[in-house]
Amino acid sequence: MHVDYQSLRFEYRRSPDQSSAQVVHHPVVVVGAGPVGLTTAIDLAQSGQRVLLLDDDQTLSAGSRAICFAKRSLEIFDRLGCGDRMVEKGVTWNLGRVFHRDQPVYSFDLLPEGGHRRPAFVNLQQYYVEGFLLDRARSLPNIEIRWNNKVTAVSQTGEEVELTVETPEGEYRILADYVVAADGARSPIRKALGLESRGRSFRDRFLIADVRMKADFPAERWFWFDPPFHPNQSVLLHRQPDGVWRIDFQLGWDADPVAERAPERVIPRVKALLGPDAEFELEWVSIYTFSCLRMERFRHGRVIFAGDAAHGVSPFGARGANSGIQDAENIAWKLALVLRGKAPDSLLDSYDAERVAAADENILNSTRSTDFITPKNEASRAFRDAVLDLARDCAFARHLVNSGRLSVPCTYRDSPLNSPDTDSFQGGMLPGAPALDAPLLSGNSQEWLLGRLGGGFTLLHFGDAALAMPETVPPIRVVNLTPAEDPEGIAARRYDAQPGTTYLIRPDQHVCARWRRFDPDAVRAALNRATGRAPC
Repeated sequence: MHVDYQSLRFEYRRSPDQSSAQVVHHPVVVVGAGPVGLTTAIDLAQSGQRVLLLDDDQTLSAGSRAICFAKRSLEIFDRLGCGDRMVEKGVTWNLGRVFHRDQPVYSFDLLPEGGHRRPAFVNLQQYYVEGFLLDRARSLPNIEIRWNNKVTAVSQTGEEVELTVETPEGEYRILADYVVAADGARSPIRKALGLESRGRSFRDRFLIADVRMKADFPAERWFWFDPPFHPNQSVLLHRQPDGVWRIDFQLGWDADPVAERAPERVIPRVKALLGPDAEFELEWVSIYTFSCLRMERFRHGRVIFAGDAAHGVSPFGARGANSGIQDAENIAWKLALVLRGKAPDSLLDSYDAERVAAADENILNSTRSTDFITPKNEASRAFRDAVLDLARDCAFARHLVNSGRLSVPCTYRDSPLNSPDTDSFQGGMLPGAPALDAPLLSGNSQEWLLGRLGGGFTLLHFGDAALAMPETVPPIRVVNLTPAEDPEGIAARRYDAQPGTTYLIRPDQHVCARWRRFDPDAVRAALNRATGRAPC
């Protein structure tokens, strides 16, 4: 059944907290029902945690907004029980093309090898992503969602956080052990605590036009530098579901952000790209500028910032929403363990260490992309154009072309939760890396490795001899992977596995330790380190 998620309106309902004589306490409150807040709430709830989710609005996002959701995000959505819906509705793509003026420069494939369940990206309007996540959240009885509940004040002691919440019926107060602030780039919670994000702002403007039309463009990412239909600027084209196409036009800093949104200014730009006889209608238009910035720290006592509230990047490379979803999966398992008394509060400091490093990596890539796309002087423009000309025929120059280094998950190489290797390994599955998927054979059915790993601590053991892990806190599941289940050896190659190779995988499916032989004492020590219960 088709649901028009943009037309949904969620009713404000008075909560029992507003009638209570006492200020009611909640274990964890998530503020913001966008992709990051919903992902956090679902992940916590699936671990058995009760969650209160507050949102100051009564609708999902307006317009397509974030549309490119990366393979890693899709794998997280799989673990949350809504990945299939995202992929079935979304437009799948792995290929991209770069053009300079009216000539193709080169094409690229973001997922050139097989044996992955999910594609490099799907394009899917943000309101669908939020809608599918919301449907999943509403199916979980331990998530309570309150619409039109706006947090207006925040204070905290060493033991709890107090929130003042404004509603159509007035204010009320609640207490929480922890608060996850996923309340967007303007983050009222960040402001209430007197905190700020710092970084670099870019003096440029871009026009987003969502155009509904019938077109024979393939489902690829097309990026033009200085095209004849929009000279001296850049253009990006993406296909979305429902016959909608996203077109980004670079306008320059001097463009009037109000005038450029008018249909009489937008339509000629679209016709210049599509041709004078093209039939289309504008579905959504927006003008944006952007900054690359972040908060100094993402954890402030019992308030943890995630997504745009914590960091911001340019839209080139699809690093905004995807990195926010990775924030959510990182903090959720740690909060769940702390709230259950299975890990110390200090484990939450590793969220700050890991995700600040990830934000810096994204900001670096995003800044470099923006500098290449929008050269600031004639020398940098001449360099860029020379690189583009060389890239048509010279493979080395293609590595210098930067139309947006597309989102990849961060490897937490310096995480305090990692146990250093004591054995020799090849490849990229080092401690801190996100686990790679691989096809498995179970009887006559195909399975996928990430699905088998699940969402807790898991010991992945390669070999015919099954092993049993003694009881631990938190518990560790054992996945014994035999050669018969990996008949093409894809999993073994990706994990550089020999008989007896063993990996300890975190609940967010990042590697935290690996060995050539199973040693229960080493596994216990690595588990203690990964849960913040052992000195690093």
